[in-house]
Amino acid sequence: MTHPDRLECIRCRESHPLEAYDRLCASCAAENVSSNLTLCYPVTAPPDIDCLPNAPNSLWRYDQFLPLDATEAVTLGEGMTPMIPVDGFGHGRIRVKDESRNPTWSFKDRLATVAVSWAKSVDAPAIATSSTGNAGAAAAAYAARAGLPCVVLTYKGAAGAIVAQMRSYGAMVLTVPEMGDRWRVLSAAVAKFGWFPTSPFFGPAIGSNPIGIEGYKTLAYEIAEQSDWIPPDWCVLPVCYGDALYGMWKGFDEMKRWGWIDKLPRLVAAEISGSLTAAMDSKTDMPPIVSRNSKSIANSIDVAQGTYQAHAALRHSNGIAITLDDEHLVRARNKLAIGSGLSVETSSAAAFAAVDELSANGVIKSGEDVVAILTASGLKDFGATGIEIPAVPDVVPDMDSVLRALDENYGYHV
Repeated sequence: MTHPDRLECIRCRESHPLEAYDRLCASCAAENVSSNLTLCYPVTAPPDIDCLPNAPNSLWRYDQFLPLDATEAVTLGEGMTPMIPVDGFGHGRIRVKDESRNPTWSFKDRLATVAVSWAKSVDAPAIATSSTGNAGAAAAAYAARAGLPCVVLTYKGAAGAIVAQMRSYGAMVLTVPEMGDRWRVLSAAVAKFGWFPTSPFFGPAIGSNPIGIEGYKTLAYEIAEQSDWIPPDWCVLPVCYGDALYGMWKGFDEMKRWGWIDKLPRLVAAEISGSLTAAMDSKTDMPPIVSRNSKSIANSIDVAQGTYQAHAALRHSNGIAITLDDEHLVRARNKLAIGSGLSVETSSAAAFAAVDELSANGVIKSGEDVVAILTASGLKDFGATGIEIPAVPDVVPDMDSVLRALDENYGYHV
C-alpha cells in the first residue's frame, strides 16, 4: 500500500505536514472559516480490486486506502457490518447499514481503530478524547486493545450507560461542568503532554482527527462492495460534526476516480440544529450557530453549529441537509423497533426520520435506492432519552389474569 505523505486543507488545498493532525487550516481561519485537514497519498496506479476476495473480513480489507497496513492495525474485528432490507420507510423498502454490530456497538469504532493504530505506531503516550458517549467508548476500547492509557473528558449530562461502558474498558473518565470546558482541558493536555486526540478539542469545531476520519471511508467501500459496486442513489446518516459524512464522501469519490463505481450517491445530513440546512440555503462556507431553546434527547448530534467538512461533503455530492425535532426521532425509533426488530440509539433514528420526511416531500423518489446508516445500538441511551416506558404489568399466575393484562396494557386479544 501507499502511505500518506501530507495533510491538505479540505477547503483551500494548502499542504500541511502529517504532524499537523491536531490543527485547523490557519489560512482559512484568517478568512473566518474553520476547515479541517485531510490525509493525502502519493499518486499511484489504480488499486487492485481483485485483491478483495482474499482480504480480511473487517474494514482493514481496504487497507490500501488507509494510512496503515492491516498488519499494523489495532483491531477488534470492526467493519463489514450487514446491510438489512427494511420495509415501512419512505416509499417502501430501504437498506440499513447496521453499525450497531461493531465491537462497541457504534460506527465510532471505524474512527477509533485507525486513530489508535496510528497513535500506537508513533508511540503516543496516551489516547485522549472529549465525548458524550460513543466516541469515548470506542476510544477506550481500542486504547485498551493497544495497551495505551485513555483519558475521556465528558460533562455531567452524559448518558450513564455509555459512561459505564467507557469505564469498563479502563478509561479514566472525568466530568466537567459544561460541554465547552472539555475542549479547553483537552487542548492544554495535547499541547503539554503530547496525548493523541481522537476528537475535536477546540472551537469553532472542525471535526475529529483527520487520521481517524479515514476509517469512515470504509463505510463507502463496504456499501459499494455489498451492492456489487452499484452505489445507491442516496446515503442518509445522522450528523454532528460530519466526520462520517465527510469520510463517506471521500471514500465514494476515491472509488469513482479509480473507476470502481460510476456515480456518487447523494448524501443526506440528518441534523437537529439546522446549521447545515442554513448553510446550504445561504451557500456560505461556514455553517452558522443556530441557537435552540431546549436540548434535544438526541445527545450525540445535538450541536448548535455544523462544520465546514460536513458542508463540503454535501456540496460535493449534490446532497442535502434536513432539520428534525425530537418528535420525528421518537416516532422513527419506535417504528423501526416495533416494525423491523432493530433497536437504535435515538440519534441514529434521525436517518430514518429523514428518509420518511424527504420521501413525503418528494425529494426522494419512488424506486430510488436508499441506504440509511444505523449508527449505534438502542442499548446506548435507553435511560437518558426522556422517553417514558410504562412499568411492566404484574399478573397472578393464572390465564385470566394474563389475558386481561395483555388486553388492557398492550391491546392484544387472544
